Formats: sequence, structure tokens, C-alpha cells
Amino acid sequence: METTCNIFNMNWKEHISSDPAIMFGKMVIKGTRIPVELILEKLASGYSFDNLKEAYPHITTSDIQACLLFAADNTKHEKTLAVA
Repeated sequence: METTCNIFNMNWKEHISSDPAIMFGKMVIKGTRIPVELILEKLASGYSFDNLKEAYPHITTSDIQACLLFAADNTKHEKTLAVA
């Protein structure tokens, strides 16, 4: 059974990659063709980590947490422009 990891010490780049030859370069969980956006959409629609791991047996809790960190990291670096 997988143990939980300390999400604050995690580097999402260890779990997520992009390759132009895989899913047209979309960010995917390493070793799979599962796009990060799919995992985020499923979480937003109410799937639990356990639901996701059951639906996609090749992913781990750490992979799912990495998707969330990826999203957080990307929004953290967004630039916001005021629109009048």
C-alpha cells in the first residue's frame, strides 16, 4: 500500500511531463497518456483520490497531488491585467 507523501516537499516535475510525441505535448502523468487536465477536471467534478486510482490503476496518490501542485504553480505565476 502506498504511503502518503509530504506535498510541501514534492516536485511535480518528478510526476508530470510533456512530450510532443505523447498527447500532442499536453502535460501528462509520467509513464501514462493521462493528461493532467483530465485529473483536474475529475477532481473538480467530485472524484476522490480513491475514485481516480480505481479508474486509472497506473496512477498513485503522489501523481494526483502532483497534478494539483502543477495547477497551483501555474496559477501562482499568472499575470493579471486590469480591464476597464
